[in-house]
Amino acid sequence: METRHWFDWSRQRKLGALLLLTLTLSVGILIGTVVMGRVGATKGQNGDAGAALLAVPSPVQLSSTFALIADKVEPAVVNISTTQVAERRRAPQRRGTPQPQDPFQDFFDRFFDGQDGDQQQAERSLGSGVIVDKKGFILTNNHVVDRASKIQVKVNGDRTNYSAKVIGTDQLTDLAVIKIDVDRDLPTAKLGNSDSVKVGDWVLAFGSPFGLEATVTAGIVSAKDRANIPGSEQFQRFLQTDAAINPGNSGGPLVNMAGEVIGINTAIFTGSRGNEGIGFAMPSNTAVGVYNQLAQNGRVTRGSIGISFTERNSTNPVTLRELGAPHGIIIELVEAGSPAARAGLLAGDVITEVNGRAVRTGSDLVDPIAQTPVGQKVTLTYVRDRQKREVTVTVEDRSKIFPRELAASDRPDESGPAEFGLHVEELTPELNRRLGIEGKQGVIVTQVEPASFADDLGFLQRDIILEVNREPVTTLAAYRAAIGKLKPGQNVIFKVLRSGGNDRWLMPYLSGVVPKTQ
Repeated sequence: METRHWFDWSRQRKLGALLLLTLTLSVGILIGTVVMGRVGATKGQNGDAGAALLAVPSPVQLSSTFALIADKVEPAVVNISTTQVAERRRAPQRRGTPQPQDPFQDFFDRFFDGQDGDQQQAERSLGSGVIVDKKGFILTNNHVVDRASKIQVKVNGDRTNYSAKVIGTDQLTDLAVIKIDVDRDLPTAKLGNSDSVKVGDWVLAFGSPFGLEATVTAGIVSAKDRANIPGSEQFQRFLQTDAAINPGNSGGPLVNMAGEVIGINTAIFTGSRGNEGIGFAMPSNTAVGVYNQLAQNGRVTRGSIGISFTERNSTNPVTLRELGAPHGIIIELVEAGSPAARAGLLAGDVITEVNGRAVRTGSDLVDPIAQTPVGQKVTLTYVRDRQKREVTVTVEDRSKIFPRELAASDRPDESGPAEFGLHVEELTPELNRRLGIEGKQGVIVTQVEPASFADDLGFLQRDIILEVNREPVTTLAAYRAAIGKLKPGQNVIFKVLRSGGNDRWLMPYLSGVVPKTQ
């Protein structure tokens, strides 16, 4: 009985466990069905079991500071595209190697002194600038416009490409002023005081990196008074920023949180040609001084007394201590006939003060002298043979003392010919006979300057100009008279005779708007 009783009890226990397992499975299946039903609810028809529709939420203004500054400054930021004419050597032809031959090339070589040799090609680049005067004066980098044969400016929100002329450039700060002529007042940016900038301040960089117009990047001022970076000049002491600056940003403004321009983006330090978080901008206080001189005189005049030094050698405390000077700059060379030479200064003298202010760096010496008007005097305190001395020196024009440092703006004007970049000759009976166009009158194009207005219109060498604005061109004098009547902004149309090969002659019309600057 006890055994059976144990047996019966065990059986009941097994039945209970089986019942519990069945109940658990049933609940699990039920829950799974409910979950699967919800997941698959999108399969319902007429939306009665479908997912809720999404709605676009109302705008939430997270931080308006950057956006407000962008709205304020962007209209004054411009895209600058330039074209430079570069000399390229023609590849010499190998003897015995057949070359494709233009049937008229020998003819042109003999008639117009064509020679195998240098060829001109147009090289194009992009940059940025900032409008600082409503009349169209733009501040940018010298390297953006240096040696450009054509400069075009696109104003933000305006699809027109404006031709620009260079007012002046300054190689030593890499700054330039250009101007476009428009029939309205342009939006301008306000320049701030870069001396107030502190490391850690937020800044925005504006420009056209890689040609992408109206681009804004944010960062902070990483350092101030950066000098002696690779490729920099003596008068370049930069603001450093981690705001993204890339090729094409050059000449664009660096702006503080008050919407003021506190720098002109100039250079990047990179091993990949792209942004690596180290960019440099010329401080606005330097830019203002350079701009004012360029806008008024077309060049920058800096004062000098005619001495040379190496800052790294001058700041060695051991050397200074041995010379008996607490600080200063050690003169290494005195230019013959310079103000310093006439004042009796010698190599080895240590200049410790300029007009009573201590000299501890090269800038402490150079800047106050460079900013002194030519003809005025500065008082120098210096140490010689451990003895403190003082002398008064008259400041002269730096470019006359150091002519090798003449700014790029002092180079002769290299602009192209006045007649839109077209070189022409009058058709002669011999030319007509050789070309197979007896009886035609006009002028023949012997050369088209790269990047010129004529190049933009599509002129080709050997085109024959028959009409200018529907006036027949029968002689070279008639052509020049017709060109002389054209005014900037006027429409012009040329009727041209062009060889189509195989004794076929085409007669295209080439038209455009006469540029405001040539």
